[in-house]
Amino acid sequence: MSSVSVRDVTVAFEAVQVFDGLSLDISEGEFIVLLGPSGCGKSTLLNAIAGLLDVAEGQIWINGRNVTWEEPKDRGIAMVFQSYALYPRMSVRENMSFGLKMAKTPRPEIEKRVAKAAELLQIAPLLDRRPDQLSGGQRQRVAIGRALVRDAAVFLFDEPLSNLDAKLRNELRVEIKRLHARLGKTTMVYVTHDQIEAMTLADRIVVMKEQKIQQIGTPDEIYHRPANLFVAGFVGSPQMNFIKGRIENTGEGLSFLAGDRRLSLSAYPFATAPQTGQDVVLGVRPEHLEIARDGAWPGFKVDIVEPMGADTVIWCSDPVGSVQVRTTGSRKAMPGESLTLHIDPTQVSLFSAETGERL
Repeated sequence: MSSVSVRDVTVAFEAVQVFDGLSLDISEGEFIVLLGPSGCGKSTLLNAIAGLLDVAEGQIWINGRNVTWEEPKDRGIAMVFQSYALYPRMSVRENMSFGLKMAKTPRPEIEKRVAKAAELLQIAPLLDRRPDQLSGGQRQRVAIGRALVRDAAVFLFDEPLSNLDAKLRNELRVEIKRLHARLGKTTMVYVTHDQIEAMTLADRIVVMKEQKIQQIGTPDEIYHRPANLFVAGFVGSPQMNFIKGRIENTGEGLSFLAGDRRLSLSAYPFATAPQTGQDVVLGVRPEHLEIARDGAWPGFKVDIVEPMGADTVIWCSDPVGSVQVRTTGSRKAMPGESLTLHIDPTQVSLFSAETGERL
């Protein structure tokens, strides 16, 4: 097992500065996911760790060793790219063993490693086939196996599932999680823009935007206590509802007010003392809105109903704004129907309307 430490790293492409003093510590055996939209810098950070990009300032440490200026082959890492990049005229066995042959690894050791990796990835029956005889999911398993035979200290994945269809992505996502467990908690760093992959795979998620880290936390922390409006809106499907309003003291304690809507904040765990009259944004997940006969927020009109099998997503609106409600698939609703919504005040998030930071 091996740890990774990114220490005050700056990466620049001529006059364009990507990172400015970015730091990140990854523990031994951890599965870290770098999550964010295109252009946020997640692949650039992965390439810097791999040694495929030079850093202008700062250091990269792997397993307690400064590898900032070492070649990728000397860093003890293995990398899986978005593209399979398999040799078309070689068999699966030859593709997986090619790097070991170039490193002059003894043949018995090569055969042992290839057989073990093929068994872990369930591709042992495919070892004598060529890439053009494989499905997309099988090709990606071969690409992962080619990295796996290196017996590396750290595995780096750069959006390895993005070229696959939804069914194959789901299957391989499960296989990668199983692989991490079978390898004895080998350190893995995984890049994706898919929040589902991040939530299901990660021990911790690093959410990035515009080349900066927005929040680092477990999937549960990221989902239930987002650090700012960006994280709250980026993670979650359907995404979190946002309602603009202000904080007022109604004589019974602090409350959130939006038009004639009111929600008590007596149970809300404020990180910093709020100001009366402060403009805020209330965030609430669609599954934390309950359709009730009696509630604090009546008068919502149903706009759109999206049946999703086990769940139903109901889009509804009032003069304050529109919200999505996630309920059971058995709950029926019709456009134009009037709904009363109940909000659990312990399940909301409050953000400063000025800075976007969590209160």
